[in-house]
Amino acid sequence: MSFGNGGPFGPGGPDSSTPDWDALADESEARGRRRRWLLIGGGALATAAVAGIVATAVITSNKGGDLPRPVTLPTESAAPEPSFSEVSVPPPPNPRDYITDPKKDTAALTPAGLFPDQNMVLGKNSYPRRSTAATDDCTAGTYGALGAVLKHNGCKKLLRATYAKDGVAVTVGVAVFDSKAAAFKVKAAGKPGLAPLPGDGVGSFCQGSPCTTYANATGRYAYFTIAGNLDGSAVTKASTKALQIGQDGGQYAFHRIWQRGTDQAAKAARAQS
Repeated sequence: MSFGNGGPFGPGGPDSSTPDWDALADESEARGRRRRWLLIGGGALATAAVAGIVATAVITSNKGGDLPRPVTLPTESAAPEPSFSEVSVPPPPNPRDYITDPKKDTAALTPAGLFPDQNMVLGKNSYPRRSTAATDDCTAGTYGALGAVLKHNGCKKLLRATYAKDGVAVTVGVAVFDSKAAAFKVKAAGKPGLAPLPGDGVGSFCQGSPCTTYANATGRYAYFTIAGNLDGSAVTKASTKALQIGQDGGQYAFHRIWQRGTDQAAKAARAQS
């Protein structure tokens, strides 16, 4: 967390309480894989148990009765050869692949697609969307050193959206790169400088007064926030509303990027079926 033009808060930053959503996604994927293996193992045990029950039923059904008369079995040459078709079931598409590989990440990338909701909702908190913007010149939506860092690492597009409520506002920015490595280099650089985006009743904010900023990355996307008070007052550790909307903005950006991967993976899965 930083105030004014300091470095971003989040993983690696001072006084950070914001979780690394990318790492949490990795843990969730690992739990899902373990759960699938447990279900497969449980299914195999259940199949074996049913087979044992059927065999017992066949044996006990002949108790107390006459022995069956012998039957004529077909000769060995008459027995048909079993045949098995080789069916390969592809693994389900991984959403992470669709936000990491530009060859798979082909869905249209627009403010309406990335920020489609009229409200940014995080738990009990809801903030109306005020404005959106997109530019292929990533330096145009920044100030300070961030623009140069984005350009140096090959930023392809910068999308922004502003949300505001109760005297505070946050601008969320998502920068797109050709590779995960480039996005994480931007995160590691730790340079604040996302320009606040005014509009629809939200005037200029964070202009010279200390604000709170955030930076992180997932897949081939780096994402940022800048949040502050609309009355121009400085954000301090006591500014709970400004700090909360800034934290919610970072979490919302991660979820929107991840949803992009999930939607494309689901579309690919439907094509496989």
